[in-house]
Amino acid sequence: MHRYDLKSKFEGVLLMRIYGDKRSGNCYKIQLLLSLLGKSCEWVDVDIMKGETRAPSFLEKTPNGKIPLLELDDGRVLSESNAIMHYIACNSPYVPSSPYHFSQLLQWQFFEQYSHEPYIAVARYINVYLGLPEDKKAEYESKQAGGYRALTVMEHQLNLTPYLLGDSISLADISLFAYTHVANEGGFDLSAYPAIRNWIQLIKEQKGFIPMKA
Repeated sequence: MHRYDLKSKFEGVLLMRIYGDKRSGNCYKIQLLLSLLGKSCEWVDVDIMKGETRAPSFLEKTPNGKIPLLELDDGRVLSESNAIMHYIACNSPYVPSSPYHFSQLLQWQFFEQYSHEPYIAVARYINVYLGLPEDKKAEYESKQAGGYRALTVMEHQLNLTPYLLGDSISLADISLFAYTHVANEGGFDLSAYPAIRNWIQLIKEQKGFIPMKA
């Protein structure tokens, strides 16, 4: 694991550390959100391909053995990318105050978890991390139809509003941007989705935007 000394105050007195892989969309969500909010943290690189998430020292922090993982300097930890995002963005403009719009935010995050990521993120993982080996090609191809269904749902909404919840960016957009903007790395062609392409550009134009590590 490699550490970067980018510590800052958070929650008034607590320091925050993130364990993650900068090529991972779920970890990139956290990086992007922190940058958009103008916050920083201590980042610890974790190499999943070397089995670092299964190391005893890491499993002591989180028995589930997954990244990203947030750790506070009082020892508390929080896993799951969207949960971490809510912690970081609490009381910020990225989290709607209206109960209805907040519920819409959760709706899109559940959509990402169950209808988007299992196809687009998994196809990208097979291609980018595993190098699309012969014994994974059938699985890779099986992800295409579901991925395009998810993109069609997003395209429908983004034809109605510039962002997923309306006229301003929210955690919903950041959650879905992470893997959507690199969907081509999973074999998905965005040329037939002009509203998604426009949305991607709007997010890239946000103050504080940072690109995903190649």
